[in-house]
Amino acid sequence: MHQGEYVFAQIMKQVSQYEFNQCVARYHGLRSVRHFTCFEQFLAMAFGQLSFRESLRDVVVCLQAHQEKLYHLGFRSSIIRTTLADANEHRDWRIYRDYAQVLIEKAKSLYTNDPLSMEDLNGSVYVLDSTTIELCLSLFLWARVHEERSTIKLHLGLDLKGHIPAFFHLSDGNMSDVSYLDSLTFEPGAYYVMDRGYLDFRRLFRVHEAKAFFVTRLKRGIRWQRLYSNHVDKKTGVRCDQIIRLATKESAKHYPEKLRRIKYEDGTTKQTYVFLTNDFTSKAETIALLYKHRWQVELFFKWIKQHLGVRTFWGHSENAVKTQICIALCAYLLVAITKKNLQIDRSSYEILQILSVSLFDKKCLVELISEAPLQIPDESIKKQLNLLGF
Repeated sequence: MHQGEYVFAQIMKQVSQYEFNQCVARYHGLRSVRHFTCFEQFLAMAFGQLSFRESLRDVVVCLQAHQEKLYHLGFRSSIIRTTLADANEHRDWRIYRDYAQVLIEKAKSLYTNDPLSMEDLNGSVYVLDSTTIELCLSLFLWARVHEERSTIKLHLGLDLKGHIPAFFHLSDGNMSDVSYLDSLTFEPGAYYVMDRGYLDFRRLFRVHEAKAFFVTRLKRGIRWQRLYSNHVDKKTGVRCDQIIRLATKESAKHYPEKLRRIKYEDGTTKQTYVFLTNDFTSKAETIALLYKHRWQVELFFKWIKQHLGVRTFWGHSENAVKTQICIALCAYLLVAITKKNLQIDRSSYEILQILSVSLFDKKCLVELISEAPLQIPDESIKKQLNLLGF
């Protein structure tokens, strides 16, 4: 893979030109384009993400400083800030959303055989959540949700195998989390782990009918009737394991089948959680552990905001903002794919830190990343776990 290539070129080798061009053609991305193709736009924006640039001007100045190397990185046109800004404003952001889906499928196939930490689970595990990205009201009026706020929301399902995005959606800040379930096609045998913001019995029954499993938390005030209780070992933290039915007419109409209610006490924080699931065979402590892994998606959102460029936006239109978010996800997925293909035993955080200062080096990726000294674990991650009660 190396052969004297620049590090950035080695990363971009994971991009399939055929599949990328299909996405471009689907939305007529090259209509009236004479110079600076969609692929060059993608390269420039991905470079900005991987090198932690702060603005479009920052991206362009950095690339222009290495003018003699740009041809070898895949650029065939001059890099001009106004041209890049115009491309972000006017070229359909769905090109990069669709290509992110292509990379998701590629990454999923690479990580599909990775073992889960829960040995008695065989299906895939997807953790669902959303994050609201605050925007400046005066600059992003199209994202206005009320008189004083502009926001955009990223809905995402994180695959615990490889900790890679499995599906995502960009909406305005007014879209509720539970509404996102309407757009999903549920995978038979897979687990969908959600917080209680997704508790809607009509939608959860769709998961059940698809022969998939859900794990969520039970809200207070939900009326239910106990049918019988399973034996529990209280040393595991499980306080009760019950088979229940919903007691109100309206709830029972939307979810007419039995449910499993598990009450669990965390041994460290002494906090009690009540889980609801349609999995009747897994151990109660496994269900609790599944929900405990929900913090992974919280860390992903925190990580992508801090270490990829979605804290500040490089354009003010809806198209430019969504383009930047989609290419940020593409950059993350390209690193995940490279990590798996080269069998690199390093976290994505560490790999990105190394790449950010090495994109113009001519060194084999495996050697570059494996020879760099290990970093001290991020203390903020430990603090985040404590904050979430785990």
